[in-house]
Amino acid sequence: MQPSPTPSLKANPGIETFRAVLPHGIELSCRASGPKEGPVLLFLHGFPEAAFVWDELLLHFAKAENGGYRCVAPNLRGYEHSSRPAEVGAYRAKFLCQDIYALMEQISPKRPLAALVAHDWGGAVAWSVANQRPELMQRLVIVNSPHPGTFWRELKNSPEQQAASAYMNFLVRPDSAQLLAEDHFKRLWPFLMNPERPTWLTDEVMAQYEHVWSLGLEAGCHYYRASPLRPETADDKTIVTLELPRSMLTISVPTLVLWGLKDIALRPGLLDGLEDYVPQLTLRTNANASHWMVHEEPAWVAQQMGAFLNQ
Repeated sequence: MQPSPTPSLKANPGIETFRAVLPHGIELSCRASGPKEGPVLLFLHGFPEAAFVWDELLLHFAKAENGGYRCVAPNLRGYEHSSRPAEVGAYRAKFLCQDIYALMEQISPKRPLAALVAHDWGGAVAWSVANQRPELMQRLVIVNSPHPGTFWRELKNSPEQQAASAYMNFLVRPDSAQLLAEDHFKRLWPFLMNPERPTWLTDEVMAQYEHVWSLGLEAGCHYYRASPLRPETADDKTIVTLELPRSMLTISVPTLVLWGLKDIALRPGLLDGLEDYVPQLTLRTNANASHWMVHEEPAWVAQQMGAFLNQ
């Protein structure tokens, strides 16, 4: 099926929008830039974000001098104007991956992606896609998103990571979306402000976030409800008994991991032993960046990605 037009979140010169209609009934609202015949970079966002967070990188890599890539950033299912299934089970990893496989086939049908690029929850999907279908990409780029093997280990054994991830047990509550939306998203803004409002969070960017959040937060919380990877509680000890086969954890494609060391939710211990799962690993850390590196250090991210893509 051919993509159909969809209204843009924001008029941004150089950014086009379209709606990808996937064969299994899901539709993803997408943002894109660059020549349609160019090699494809696919960007996956996280929570509580949306595809617009990648705009600066879409525009950068679309330029001929930076590779002339076709850059596409979908809103994952449940976000912005993408399909929004109501049931928690629809947000299990296998269904999120199914969306990305189908989108890859539409936007790069004759060759593998030049790279799959992902942050946060988008990274969780990307790790799985790279594990299961490595032939669909030449490279993988991960920005502050834990590998499932090291995340599993740290959630079981690290008091520091358990404390840092405690917010996940709030997000799985049945009333979490309602509470996050109260008082003009009073509980949600602190996710982006730690503890003060950063310079990148301009009035314009705040308006973009508020627009996306106003469309609904329930689906974003479903991602956490559908995942077994969260800290143990008195009522939920899944992480203690969970077993992840090694076959689900190995990444065979060349992989660049960019990590902001000021990330308060994802601690540096998650990087320990990463090379055991990712033999072709390039790791670059940034001491000045937090979880929101794509906003904070876009030029550094672009530089690191450019060097990696040109290897």
